[in-house]
Amino acid sequence: MPFAQIHILEGRTAEQKKAVIEKVTQALVEALDAPVANVRVWIHEVPKENWGIAGVTAKDLGR
Repeated sequence: MPFAQIHILEGRTAEQKKAVIEKVTQALVEALDAPVANVRVWIHEVPKENWGIAGVTAKDLGR
């Protein structure tokens, strides 16, 4: 059973996250010849104040 965990900054729409889940699922099905019903995908949204770029939070950078 394939598992995929994806970490992204907060702020994506529900439609964007759904598209990522669908595309990652399809990629795992094709690459691993796994049944689609066995694929699990998690998206972890990281708050912008918890993500640092060059010592500054993404929130402070306006990202």
